[in-house]
Amino acid sequence: MSTATLVHIPADGVTVEGMLEIPAGAIGLVLFAHGSGSSRHSPRNNYVAGELRAAGVGTLLMDLLTPEEDRDYSLRFDIDLLTQRLLEAADWVGSQEATKHFPLGFFGASTGAAAALEAAAALGDRTRAVVSRGGRPDLASEQALLKVSAPTLLLVGGYDDGVIDLNQLAYDQLRCEKEMVIVPGATHLFEEPGTLEAVAMRAAGWFAEHLPRKAR
Repeated sequence: MSTATLVHIPADGVTVEGMLEIPAGAIGLVLFAHGSGSSRHSPRNNYVAGELRAAGVGTLLMDLLTPEEDRDYSLRFDIDLLTQRLLEAADWVGSQEATKHFPLGFFGASTGAAAALEAAAALGDRTRAVVSRGGRPDLASEQALLKVSAPTLLLVGGYDDGVIDLNQLAYDQLRCEKEMVIVPGATHLFEEPGTLEAVAMRAAGWFAEHLPRKAR
């Protein structure tokens, strides 16, 4: 069992809301970076988060943009801004008594995947693992992709043709431990039967393997 706590994270002069849930005996904490037009209420990310908690991983689902900011469509693709918010959330987690001891991971979807990789590059060894679902890791800078040290898993739908190519471009630049998995029969949103379950299983396995590796 885990208890859900609504948290308010100060970030760059605004406050973003998040839902923090930590199961008993958690091995780490994963911060979710949602994609363009999505939020912490995303049913897909909430499903994945539930499966991570079942595997003993704490989750923080948050809105990287305020409701007012999200009405500005261009901000959804402002990777620098999304990355800064994610880094501020990581700092906040590191300052809280209940969460500061947890190894950190990132789960990014769509544009959130680029922010997750940028944040992982900036945090270095503080990030233990990254997972991208239908992400746009190609929107991360080449400098960041080369700098990421955390083991990174890219999950892409088999029918998401253009995004497969973009993920391959980013994958080729990554120098960390990495894996790219094409989920058969899945389109961009993984709405087909069994495809989101496959994503959740892969993600849970990746975090379970890599989060505790350097635990003190």
